[in-house]
Amino acid sequence: MPNDTLVFTLGSRYCETDKLSDIAWQLFGSAPRGWRRVQAICDFVCNHLTFGYQYARATRTAYEAYQERVGVCRDFAHLAVAFCRCMNIPARYANGFLGDIGVPPDPAPMDYNAWFEVFLDGRWFTFDARHNMPRIGRITVARGRDATDIPLATSFGPHVLKAFTVWTDEVEPAILNGLTRRIA
Repeated sequence: MPNDTLVFTLGSRYCETDKLSDIAWQLFGSAPRGWRRVQAICDFVCNHLTFGYQYARATRTAYEAYQERVGVCRDFAHLAVAFCRCMNIPARYANGFLGDIGVPPDPAPMDYNAWFEVFLDGRWFTFDARHNMPRIGRITVARGRDATDIPLATSFGPHVLKAFTVWTDEVEPAILNGLTRRIA
């Protein structure tokens, strides 16, 4: 494994591998290695946690999410990342935007989203323990060890967010990198 992936096998602020290691090995130690083990982790996290914006808490760790069984997308990602790392699978936290492309439209406004990536067979692959299904149209903003490395915003002192709007639109496959090709 490349040296730059090693940091993604270690515990971090929100991904306490020391507290989750025994649990991870009990749950996933007999699962087939590689992709299928990561999918087993996603399946477990998706079924173990209940998603709800009312459960949002900026300080919730992976271990706390495991115990409380609730969270938002970042909690799903942190728990899956921590379990992967416990199983010696390099995993990194990612965030950005995920529109409603290829799925039924969600009446709620699009929100900032978190998912994770694992290093398998020499490259990084995207997984999402909250949605637990392949999705298209992700716009990755940042990647890091956990939310500490890549917060949506960092502020010091009082602040008020008055507005935050993001639009994503599906484009034809022929429109790439701002260049349009004519399709014959």
